Amino acid sequence: MKPFNNKTPFSCKLLTQWLVLLMFASFSVQVNAQEHLVASQAQYEQALKHLQPGDKIILKNGIWQDFEIDFIAKGNAEAPIELTAQTKGKVILSGQSNLTLAGEYLTVSGLVFKHGFTPSKEVISFKKTDTQVANHSRVTEMVIDNYNNPDRQVPDNWIGLYGQHNRLDHNHFTAKRNAGVTLAVRLEGEHNQQNQHRIDHNYFGPRPILGSNGGETIRIGTSHHSLSDSLTVVENNFFDRCDGEVEIISVKSGKNRIQNNLFYQSRGTLTLRHGNGNIIDSNVFLGNGIDHTGGIRIINRDQIVTNNYLEGLTGTRFGSGLTIMNGVPNSPLNRYHQVVNANINHNSFINLEHIELAAGSDSERSAPPQDSTLTQNLFINSTAPFSVHDDINGLTFTDNLSNISLNKINPIIAKGLNSQQVPLARAANGLLYPSDTALTHYGATPKLTPTLKQHTGVSWYPKSELSVAFQSGNIITVSSEEGELGTAVQSAQPGDILLLKDGHYNVSNILAITKPLTFKALNKHQAIISFKRPSLFEIQNNGNLQLDGLRITGINSPNASGNSVVRTSSTGMLTNYRFEMFNSIVEQLKTHHQFHFFDSGNRAFADEINISHNLFSHISGDLFRLDKETDDKGIYNAEYLTLSHNQFEHIQGSVASVYRGGKDESTFGPHVSIKHNQFHDVAMGKQNSPAALLKLHGVQVSQIDHNSFSDSAAIVVEHTVGEPKTNITNNKLINSALPQVSELVTTGQHTANINNNKVQTR
Repeated sequence: MKPFNNKTPFSCKLLTQWLVLLMFASFSVQVNAQEHLVASQAQYEQALKHLQPGDKIILKNGIWQDFEIDFIAKGNAEAPIELTAQTKGKVILSGQSNLTLAGEYLTVSGLVFKHGFTPSKEVISFKKTDTQVANHSRVTEMVIDNYNNPDRQVPDNWIGLYGQHNRLDHNHFTAKRNAGVTLAVRLEGEHNQQNQHRIDHNYFGPRPILGSNGGETIRIGTSHHSLSDSLTVVENNFFDRCDGEVEIISVKSGKNRIQNNLFYQSRGTLTLRHGNGNIIDSNVFLGNGIDHTGGIRIINRDQIVTNNYLEGLTGTRFGSGLTIMNGVPNSPLNRYHQVVNANINHNSFINLEHIELAAGSDSERSAPPQDSTLTQNLFINSTAPFSVHDDINGLTFTDNLSNISLNKINPIIAKGLNSQQVPLARAANGLLYPSDTALTHYGATPKLTPTLKQHTGVSWYPKSELSVAFQSGNIITVSSEEGELGTAVQSAQPGDILLLKDGHYNVSNILAITKPLTFKALNKHQAIISFKRPSLFEIQNNGNLQLDGLRITGINSPNASGNSVVRTSSTGMLTNYRFEMFNSIVEQLKTHHQFHFFDSGNRAFADEINISHNLFSHISGDLFRLDKETDDKGIYNAEYLTLSHNQFEHIQGSVASVYRGGKDESTFGPHVSIKHNQFHDVAMGKQNSPAALLKLHGVQVSQIDHNSFSDSAAIVVEHTVGEPKTNITNNKLINSALPQVSELVTTGQHTANINNNKVQTR
């Protein structure tokens, strides 16, 4: 038989016949495709048995409780098999529900997971078993909202991407609160590698601070498979305040492309943690001055970082605007491989507080960056942001533009900076560029198109805030009549203000705080509250508490062990909380046992505790007990503790005990700020052992300044991992013990800054 070619007789006729056959075959599939509207799990299982390419299963609108969906079928490129909602957003999967895809050419859309948590390791999984995975499949226009295990330290992943050639797009993921990655790309086995997944146009909504490791938003691979290539593309997504931990995106594999995403006020960095040959291109990082907002952290070989725009980032150390790490010689897979052949070009670094070079240098991480270049970048800052931690001869700075004075800058950096005045103007895309068009080839291109929030996720589900602000609701006036305060708490709405008239309030039951509420005195200190139970307030899930102008006394409280004015739920809390108190008096917390003011339970986490302009007097216990996470896994009870302009007198216990144990470095806190307070006769009680006015273990940032201490015990600080910053300055110590600082991990003298304190003895 002669080979087929354009000169073969009847070739056009044969081709036409084939095209007709293909057209009829495609038409036949469309004609035979069936839609199955199902109203129960049993009906779904029956429909699943008979699916053919082009078929569609439609879940009837409503709440589907405890539905573990196995969507296992085989479509084809011309006729995928679809699972969808009768109306997008009107099918709610709640309780213990999840979704598993396995097969070929599957599409799932329109479903919402909320009011529950997955009974397995993942909410949506692109595999049934290790060998049954999904390929060429798509999950689009789905919502996972606050679908979390009630124990914040029990981990699960919301999405597990397995197989090859899958797409995850236009989805809405928000309020991941428990441990575990929001989205994990898994590379176990060759059938999951070189996968060419596409992750695009998703809305990654706010992820609260986890207070431990395990809070990444995206992880691509693991250290075990980090020398394998994933070829995953992450593009056109919006990361909205993704604050889980220090790594927002953790790349742990090779040859991925992260491009044209927008990171908005997100604490942490896009981290090239493991794997080689990744491309970071055309992303926008907007910090707006928010604490710990970061940019890009570079580790490993052959990384390309180009055309990115970073502005207003405050992060430092491993979370800085740009971090180039030191590596470990002959590093094992799970540590730090040396940076080699990094190409960092045409990026705009504008108003970054820190750029860290050879970061993490220590006796283990002793291999500085090599053979790497930084070219035609734009560095705009009021002061030089560069911190150099080791030899940077392996970094070549060439033809970069900056407004920074070259005085006192490392010569290797200065050699490659063209320093001059660089006026900036905002372009139509909202980003800053040199006003002189002759300079626009420096930094990110003016053609950069930031990904906007409204262009991601779904159109039919709101992008709501996770919490309600204090004093944003109605004012409810309350009198001291018996039971009225408790009734008002139950009927109040989030954000309401309970305005307490003058009088004596003797509260009979613990007030459960399950929403943001403010208790405010009509006249300062004239609303006097006592309580008959071991606690006055218990902060529970979704609760935030603000007190203003109250007078709280323990004179009617039981003579029992473990009393406290405020406590968190004894069963732990999934949601983070806030506690604030201003202009109030707390007094006479005295029993034969220790009577505390604020006692955090295990597995409870405060975003912020802010205490200002208050008087604490005659208290037999501790004031702030934030020391319950003693399993030494890097977990802690509060991100920020701020005490300012308060007066503390005759306190037998400690003012604050804050504990963060373990060796993990994936978090930023705790932070403790103690400023402009007066302490007299504090922490000298016999039951306060060891005697310490403040007990700070593993706190990352401590600012203790402009306070007055008289007749009081010592400040005790124990440094552990990371690079803790402790400043004890400008204080008065009158007949009080000197601060005690110790290093529990590193050797040598402590690193605390203890200066300009005035010490007096009587």
